Amino acid sequence: MAAASSTKKLMLAASPNKPRLSSKLVPPATIRSPPRRRKTKRFAVLATFITSKPTVLVAEKLGEAGLDLLKNFANVDCSYNLSSEELCTKISLCDALIVRSGTKVTREVFESSAGRLKVVGRAGVGIDNVDLSAATEHGCLVVNAPMANTIAAAEHGIALLTAMARNIAQADASVKAGKWQRNKYVGVSLVCKTLAVMGFGKVGTEVARRAKGLGMNVIAHDPYAQADRARAIGVELVSFEEAISTADFISLHMPLTPATSKMFNDEAFFKMKKGVRIVNVARGGVVDEEALVRALDSGIISQAALDVFTEEPPAKDSKLVLHENVTVTPHLGASTTEAQEGVAIEIAEAVIGALKGELAATAVNAPMVPAEVISELAPFVTLAEKLGGLAVQLVAGGSGVKSVKVSYASTRGPDDLDTRLLRAMITKGIIEPISSVFVNLVNADFIAKQRGLRITEERIVLDGSPENPLEFIQVQIANVESKFGSAISDIGDIRVEGRVKDGKPHLTKVGSFGVDVSLEGSIILCRQVDQPGIIGKVGSLLGDNNVNVNFMSVGRIAPQKQAVMTIGVDEEPSREVLKKIGETPAIEEFVFLKL
Repeated sequence: MAAASSTKKLMLAASPNKPRLSSKLVPPATIRSPPRRRKTKRFAVLATFITSKPTVLVAEKLGEAGLDLLKNFANVDCSYNLSSEELCTKISLCDALIVRSGTKVTREVFESSAGRLKVVGRAGVGIDNVDLSAATEHGCLVVNAPMANTIAAAEHGIALLTAMARNIAQADASVKAGKWQRNKYVGVSLVCKTLAVMGFGKVGTEVARRAKGLGMNVIAHDPYAQADRARAIGVELVSFEEAISTADFISLHMPLTPATSKMFNDEAFFKMKKGVRIVNVARGGVVDEEALVRALDSGIISQAALDVFTEEPPAKDSKLVLHENVTVTPHLGASTTEAQEGVAIEIAEAVIGALKGELAATAVNAPMVPAEVISELAPFVTLAEKLGGLAVQLVAGGSGVKSVKVSYASTRGPDDLDTRLLRAMITKGIIEPISSVFVNLVNADFIAKQRGLRITEERIVLDGSPENPLEFIQVQIANVESKFGSAISDIGDIRVEGRVKDGKPHLTKVGSFGVDVSLEGSIILCRQVDQPGIIGKVGSLLGDNNVNVNFMSVGRIAPQKQAVMTIGVDEEPSREVLKKIGETPAIEEFVFLKL
């Protein structure tokens, strides 16, 4: 988010005789009038409504159906294989830019547009080739096309699953080499085998449907999947550990995030049933490739079928690619004629809608907010996201997050505190750690609804001066189990609370325990018997292993009873160090939380 000092000159005022974009951001029940005493105008990231025919630059090949839609609305310039310099030269004459994954839309591109570029459309899902921060600073909306590839990716997953089970690729190469080895390539049947779908989003759901049609028993793991939707197609939602330990086949469909990076590693493979088979059409980085080779060599993993890799293309001498029990394809998940046309139509419609001033559901960057509002709420925005991230990390595996309650304690009246940005950041903190979706003020409510996440808000009215917008924020997640029992409040929900102190976010309550720790780096929560020496033992253990403690506090029920120790650390402790903390006498439970 742009700093307040640099935002004002980039903001575009909503025209008084046009529908305001801000009125489309949230359901009518949650829209609030601006504070009467400020008479602040609303601003949005979408640019001035285009009155003359806009120009759209298509920098990479796009399906004809999409081009036809664009040509009926705008002047279309199809210029492929542009260098960075050529793109920067052209962009000042364009209102919209459409790219795939090969074109880098850098800060220089936005600066070269001189404010004319209003929309960047990414024909596909990933947007790591677009500088989102620069786009937002320059008032440019970024949209993508996440829907059209779903069926193609699911079909490719099933194709790899069946090809792997029957050794199709290996047998084909053998016959073409003049051999006839029927006994060598005896496969396995899919009927009555258990398939674990890891990530039950759109693609995972479609894979599950097709696997059920093949007679497979399907289970799935996804902390945000709706149990009713899974049951409707005969799928049981289970914990991560149960999924990987009981499956005969595992199909990966989760996004690549810090939480899922190398999720499938030596530790995970060790827990799997011997002889399991793995398919990955998601992201290469969710698998530790060196660990996968070790698991294949040891026989824990019988076979793997991979469409994606940590580095693409992989090295020619890659042990994984060359392994005789691995089937590989060059990232073909979305590569069907129908999918390519679908992506073209989807991105064309999103870009056209954005140029008309409509709000795109697939927007992935934040709208502009008045500079004074950003300045005032900035520390609370950070606090809100961190509280959401902490709360969801406390949820135990297998527990679906469906109901979140946010309480704001303030001396201000309802019309004098717009919490939409705070709610969006809490949603961001809850969803982004295990999702590839970018959550912001534009799409927060849409994304939450799409995932069956119900967020309610409550105002706690306090007496006093309205100088500060908020005293504290509290986040509660209901109907879930917790990794850390002490985070459960007296009414049975996970509860965390925080406030801003000296401009920095602080965690001030976990469950029923009062704590005080700066939300910087990461934290360790320990429930202990309140007795002398425990703090010193844990601190020494961390220090001896080069883990710097930046903050520590203890909240207790009463002397010599239970207490919660909260430790802020700059580095992530190793598993061995965390294990030793858990083995420390008087430590009853602990959890490590990344911020």
